[in-house]
Amino acid sequence: MSNTFTLAFVLKCCSILPAFEEGKQVHKHVIASGEMQKGGVEPDEVTMVSVISACAMTGALGLGKWLHTFIGKKGIKNDLEVSTALVNMYAKCGCIEKAHEVFEAMPVKDAKAWSSMIVGFAIHGLAKEALETFAKMEEAKVEPNHVTLIGVLSACAHGGLVVEGRKYWSTMLESGIEPSMEHYGCMVDLFCRANQIEEASPSSIRAPQCRELHTTFELICIGITLGENEHSKKANEREGNQGRSGCSSIEINGHVHEFVMGNWSHPEAKDIRGIIWEVSERVQSVGHEPWIASVLQNVGDGEKQDALWEHSERLAIAYGLLKTKAPVIIRVVKNLRVCVDCHEVTKTISKLYDREIIVRDRIRFHKFVDGRTIGELNLGGAFNTYGE
Repeated sequence: MSNTFTLAFVLKCCSILPAFEEGKQVHKHVIASGEMQKGGVEPDEVTMVSVISACAMTGALGLGKWLHTFIGKKGIKNDLEVSTALVNMYAKCGCIEKAHEVFEAMPVKDAKAWSSMIVGFAIHGLAKEALETFAKMEEAKVEPNHVTLIGVLSACAHGGLVVEGRKYWSTMLESGIEPSMEHYGCMVDLFCRANQIEEASPSSIRAPQCRELHTTFELICIGITLGENEHSKKANEREGNQGRSGCSSIEINGHVHEFVMGNWSHPEAKDIRGIIWEVSERVQSVGHEPWIASVLQNVGDGEKQDALWEHSERLAIAYGLLKTKAPVIIRVVKNLRVCVDCHEVTKTISKLYDREIIVRDRIRFHKFVDGRTIGELNLGGAFNTYGE
C-alpha cells in the first residue's frame, strides 16, 4: 500500500459509513484509492476516527495499522476518541493483544473506552479478561452503559459462566439499565449454551413480547444441530424473506477481496478452485467426515458435500493460502455464523498447512492453530455443543 493518501479519500470513507451500516460494501471504497493526500489539507481527529471505524467494520487490518502509524507521523492528536477507535479496530481485526496495549496506554478512559475493551475480550472468547476489565472499570468509578453490559453478558455466555451471568443480569436491572433486545439475546445464548433451554425461553427471562427475540431463541436452539448460515435462511424463508447469502472477506496486500457462497466471479476463480480441490482432498485424506446435516437443500449427499466446499469462508481461506505464505496469519471476516463443518475443516487446514487462521463471524472470533482453536483451549468443550 502507498505511504500517502489524499484527504479526499479520507472524507470519502467518512461519507460512506452510513451506507455500510445499511449493509453495503464499504470496504471496496475504503481500500480502492491509491493516494490520499493530493487534496492538500491534513485530516484531523474526527476524520481519523471515522476511517479507523470503517477499518474495524470491514476487518481491514492493514489499512488500520497504516492509519495508526500515520497519526503518529503527522502529529494528529491521539485523544480519547481516536484511542478508543484504535482499541475497537484492533479488537475487531483480530489483534486483541494490540488492542489491549493501546487501551493500557490511555491516560483517561471513559465508559466507551472501557466498553470497547470489554466487548473486544468477549468476542475473542476471553471471558476471564473481560470480567476482570469490568471489575477494574467499577474500581475506577466509571458508570457502565448498555454496551458494557452486552460485553459482560456475552463474555459469560461464551465462557459458560451461568452463575456470573445471572449475577450481572440482576445487577444491571437493579442499576436501572433498561434491557435491550441485545441484552435479552445474550441471556438466551447464555442459557442455551449451558443446555438450560427452559431457562432460555423469552418468558423465563421476562422479556417483552417481541417476534425478533422469539426468533432469536428459535435460531439458537436450532443452532444446536445446524450451522447458522443455513438455519438463518430457514427462518427467513419462514418469514417470507429471501435468506442471506454467506459472505466473507480477506485483506491481501491492502485490498479487501469479497467472496459470496457459491459465487465464482472472482478474477482468480480458476486458481481458487484448484486450491479448494487440493484442500478438500487433503482434508478428506485425514479422515474428515463432512457434516452434511447443515445443508438443507433437497439434493444428494455428494451435492451437499460440494455445497459445503463453496461456503464463503472456505473460498476466502483458499485465497489466503493461494496469495500468502506462513507465518502470515490468514484473517477472514464473515457476515454469518460459522457452521459446524467449516469450523472443523478450518481446524484441519490450520494443522495440514501449518497456518494460523482467524475467522471473525457474526458472533465472535475463532482462532485456529495447529488443529486446535483458542476457544477449545480456553473454554473446554463449550463449542462442541453449538459447533462454532
